[in-house]
Amino acid sequence: MPISYQELSQKMAEELIPLYPENESLTLVEWLLEHHLGMRRVDMMHFLEEKDLPKALLTDLEHLKTGRPIQYILGHGPFYGREFEVTHDTLIPRNETEELVHLIIKENPGRGKKILDIGTGTGCIPITLNLEMKDSVVYGLDVSEGALEVARRNAKKLHAGVNFLKCDILNELPSFSELDILASNPPYVPQKDRHEMHRNVVDFEPHLALFVPDEDPLIFYRVIGEKGKFLLKKGGRLYLEIYERAGKEIRSLLEKQGYDQVTIHSDLNGKDRMITANWN
Repeated sequence: MPISYQELSQKMAEELIPLYPENESLTLVEWLLEHHLGMRRVDMMHFLEEKDLPKALLTDLEHLKTGRPIQYILGHGPFYGREFEVTHDTLIPRNETEELVHLIIKENPGRGKKILDIGTGTGCIPITLNLEMKDSVVYGLDVSEGALEVARRNAKKLHAGVNFLKCDILNELPSFSELDILASNPPYVPQKDRHEMHRNVVDFEPHLALFVPDEDPLIFYRVIGEKGKFLLKKGGRLYLEIYERAGKEIRSLLEKQGYDQVTIHSDLNGKDRMITANWN
């Protein structure tokens, strides 16, 4: 018996409600239906035969029911109006990181900026900056070769001129200087807080890119701040995504390191999620 798009999406969403809120469940199902059937909410009155649904759609629904993030199931996710390949070697690009990128673009309107992103993952930060900021020279670093391979594929697909290099920022000083912008979304969640995170993050996303030791939770901010003194030119800007509970500590740390105009920025949900600073 034929079933409408609306009936099918609601039926599938109900299978996810034990794991996700109702609205989020419906959004995830609509994402699957668009991916597999090319159908969207505007096709509300379109009718289908359930027996003709592709097996891959039903398999992906089963994966969703285990908590696996949809970006890993489909192999891609949106960021700043573009689609980026995502694998288990990379974090899933998030809205807060889009806000960090938007802040960088808004505050740096000139051409020809020299930019470095540390802990690049999918490459979503440097690729977007390269495509949105005219004549920019952009580099991305990561300790994970798997992540770098994904970032390079994303750059090639999106026609971005970003240079990606392997670097362990905790133990190496990158061979750059006179940077206009140093950006990073480093690992920042203390191990003790992992129990508060949603299982689809803890169970599936790379811990290397998420967690820091409880005894030294600001390790990446301290190291990036210190090395930023050698990497940034006078008047260069530091842009960091931060743990919402550590904003004041990170601001104090950067001020002690000699940065000025250190500013905490809230995201659209009112949480402290970004910090900027000048190196003079």
